[in-house]
Amino acid sequence: TFATRGPNTRTVQLFINFGDNARLDGMGFSPFGEVVQGMEIVDSLYNGYGEGAPRGRGPDQMRIQSEGNAYLKADFGQLDYLISADIVQ
Repeated sequence: TFATRGPNTRTVQLFINFGDNARLDGMGFSPFGEVVQGMEIVDSLYNGYGEGAPRGRGPDQMRIQSEGNAYLKADFGQLDYLISADIVQ
């Protein structure tokens, strides 16, 4: 799902829903795909930080926006990164 910054917007942040989050549909979040193969890859992604600050130990969204990958690499070294993607039809 693409994250959003309000009505009719999208960000470059993506997240994977592990359950039915239909409540997000009305908030403008856009699911764009489904994992149909390779769930073991998803399960292997690091999830130890939990939710983003202030609810969890994960990155602060405002600092990501202002400091980018330098902040993430310095303070959240175990994050996984998407390097490339292919569209399969």
